[in-house]
Amino acid sequence: MTGPVSRRERVIPFTANLCPGGDLALIRPEACGCREAATGARVSTLRVNLFPILHEDDDLLVLHKPAGLVCHPTKGDEYSSLISRVRLHLHATAEPQMVHRLDRETSGVMIFGKTADSALALRQLWEGGLVTKEYLAIVHGRVPAAEGVVNAPLGKNEASAVAIADCVRPDGAKARTRWWLVRHFARNGADYSLLRVRLDTGRKHQIRIHVRHLGFPLVGDKIYGPDEQLYLAFVERRLTEAQERQLILPWQALHAGRLWLPWNGREVEFSSPPEPWFAEFAGIPEIA
Repeated sequence: MTGPVSRRERVIPFTANLCPGGDLALIRPEACGCREAATGARVSTLRVNLFPILHEDDDLLVLHKPAGLVCHPTKGDEYSSLISRVRLHLHATAEPQMVHRLDRETSGVMIFGKTADSALALRQLWEGGLVTKEYLAIVHGRVPAAEGVVNAPLGKNEASAVAIADCVRPDGAKARTRWWLVRHFARNGADYSLLRVRLDTGRKHQIRIHVRHLGFPLVGDKIYGPDEQLYLAFVERRLTEAQERQLILPWQALHAGRLWLPWNGREVEFSSPPEPWFAEFAGIPEIA
């Protein structure tokens, strides 16, 4: 189930608030009520996509979530979250259910149940530990080992100014991450490592916290990177050019590239390659 990717297009109002790294649409002049449309003058249109579709059938919708798009509804318009866009795609034919999520800045494979029965079956697979997810992560520095495991419990970081920040703490929830080194590379005199990562548990921000715990923080991470004040500046829309250069990449360098699960009596795999900004920085545009 890793066939060609299709792209879901939609006409949106001129005022729609499109997310960076997200999907575009076809804007019709008459939809925005602009003066040029009223006078019959020629106005160009803009084509955008709700999301790339990796697989769809009567029960499942599997798609690539772009970096920069939140999963859950926000105070923005109906295009500002992934679940809202999924509802637009399905129209009134189904009530999609999101059974897992990715952070706003994480790109990659996500799967939705299109019916109550399929969503329940997916949740049972997740709860039973039968779903495997593999990520690509770019971290600062040269990771010395070829592979490793992080067993470090996670809980709320009460010392952080960021309300959603967690940390490694002895009284936290069990968290286990496995990783493999793909390659080392350098950019502008600095060393980086590309890792393959798999989760044995699914805690909030688990990969991001665990790689920082190893001493190799994720590139572009605004919370667990060099300075959590970067996150506060980002959410308050006051990031300076100097702070953007400090982050190096527009989004955190974490991509959910592959997902396996048993479905209808056999194991199925869904995959999506990293986005161009990720692949080009790592120098591996061909990797999936």
